[in-house]
Amino acid sequence: MSENDTPVTTPGADSPASRFPVIRRVKPGAVVGWMRGGCHDLRRSGLPSLFYGSCFAIAGWLMQVVFAEAYALFAGLTTGFLLVGPFLTLGLYDLSRRIEFGMPAKLAPTLAAWRPNLPNVGLFAALLAIVLLVWARASIIVFALFFTGGLPTFGNVVHTVLTFEQLDFALVYFAVGGFFATFVFAISVIAVPLMFDRKTDAVTATIASLVACGRNPVPLLLWGTCIGALGLIGFATFFVGLIVTMPLVGHSTWYAYRDIVAPEDDGQGAAVTP
Repeated sequence: MSENDTPVTTPGADSPASRFPVIRRVKPGAVVGWMRGGCHDLRRSGLPSLFYGSCFAIAGWLMQVVFAEAYALFAGLTTGFLLVGPFLTLGLYDLSRRIEFGMPAKLAPTLAAWRPNLPNVGLFAALLAIVLLVWARASIIVFALFFTGGLPTFGNVVHTVLTFEQLDFALVYFAVGGFFATFVFAISVIAVPLMFDRKTDAVTATIASLVACGRNPVPLLLWGTCIGALGLIGFATFFVGLIVTMPLVGHSTWYAYRDIVAPEDDGQGAAVTP
């Protein structure tokens, strides 16, 4: 993070929800610092962070069992599960903030991290859920039109996507999935941490996230690529890798938020208005 990024608020302090945050420009190399910060918090937190990662992995395994005979829908739900990741990692943001303020990284308090700003967090979660459902439907259509070779298994799907064995299917699947992923990333990259940290309303947080992407296209493109790569590692290891990669993404996203959004009393320029 930048040298001037020392926060001055205290955990749980209320902030004016209507105040638009100051969005700063960061260098592409900042992504390395975010990852280092994420690794640091993952090590410091330990089991509480891995608990959240295990939730991602268990959800993947459960969906694999439930949709064992409907892999087209399963593929859409599992990959789409990452679309709602920004909401599901709220507890990880809380852990990072506790570490930042020198507080114990305990699991129990983070389980209710969504409660202080429930209406706005709930509204944003509903938006992500709608996107997930639309993507799941789109995934079924892509499978029906482009996947050949009969009923696929999970291994077939992963192998086909990663090796481009069926090039037309892989290209279309990545193109459609990439559209949904880019949309969700753009509206949420700092929105959820902002709603959690400053009790910002959902509309302001979403616009701030879009402004952040507009001001930092290269760094956030690199960060989005890193998230995608970590997600692929999780899927390629049959969800086991998600136990570590998802907490790493959550903690690193907190550092990205701290780097991009200036502290409220930071005098670095005028606030960016939507």
